[in-house]
Amino acid sequence: MSRQQRRKNVVVFRALPADLLARIAAVHEVSVADPRRAEEVPAFRAALRGAHGLIGSSVKLGAAELAEAPGLEVVSSISVGVDNYDLAYLKRRGVTLCHTPGVLTETTADTLFGLVMLASRRFVELSNHVREGRWTKNIGEDLFGWDVHGKTLGILGFGRIGQALARRAALGFGMPVAYYDPFDVNVPELASRARPLPFDEVLAAADVIALTLPLSDATRGLIGEREFGLMKPGAIFVNGSRGPIVQEPALLAALDSGHLRAAALDVFAVEPLPMESPLRTHPKVTPLPHVGSATHETRRRMAELATDNLLQALAGTRPACAYDLSKVEA
Repeated sequence: MSRQQRRKNVVVFRALPADLLARIAAVHEVSVADPRRAEEVPAFRAALRGAHGLIGSSVKLGAAELAEAPGLEVVSSISVGVDNYDLAYLKRRGVTLCHTPGVLTETTADTLFGLVMLASRRFVELSNHVREGRWTKNIGEDLFGWDVHGKTLGILGFGRIGQALARRAALGFGMPVAYYDPFDVNVPELASRARPLPFDEVLAAADVIALTLPLSDATRGLIGEREFGLMKPGAIFVNGSRGPIVQEPALLAALDSGHLRAAALDVFAVEPLPMESPLRTHPKVTPLPHVGSATHETRRRMAELATDNLLQALAGTRPACAYDLSKVEA
């Protein structure tokens, strides 16, 4: 039996649709154990010892955990972000890491623009105003929102999701777009509507700042007191990328001082958001529970792509979406 045909051991650490689980089980031995559940941790660790492939998401797998799988060949993450994994360790081991870019781009951009609308028009606050029985007369100026059309959207990070957000803003709502990206980005359809600017100039020019940068050593803690201070008085801040990019105490200070008008956040430094976090109940914050790609259709496509990636890697062929570890310092 060739290496490609041999049945291998796969650990599924996040629930998969039954048909996708059956696809994997048809050619490999499968163990299902979610280490986020305390009662399943022993089974997960036991399965790691013989694992050739891992598939799942939302679990931190550092060097200590990965070292428990000496035969590991591939980690297939049902996510576009890969910050849950020790990239340097995977590179040293020669383990293939896969992720699911592309299939969640449009849905995540929908969420981000939704956050822009929620914060600008105060829709959640106004909905609660009705639900709580406080709508007894026409609202006054104290509950008015602010227009989105015609306002400048600043986007930090102009990859797939940043570009999709720019299309919604510029082509759909007539918003001028200014963006920063560390790499040269050319998007012909947006050439006359989105302009690249240096990082600090985007902060200063925008009425709404949206964060779509990936989390890395270079971006961790990137947005702090200095950066919030450069934003326009009355600016709105939106984060749909990763929470640790933002220094949350600095964000709270900018909101409390009145320098920022509002913030809409889908991600946080610690998730789920702790009950004691002031961001949970702050009157100027619209929080969501990390739902950027959380639609039935998109999560299905992510799981399908992750399954394809896993099976391709275990068959000895290059996966459709292998993460490039070549630039990671091992």
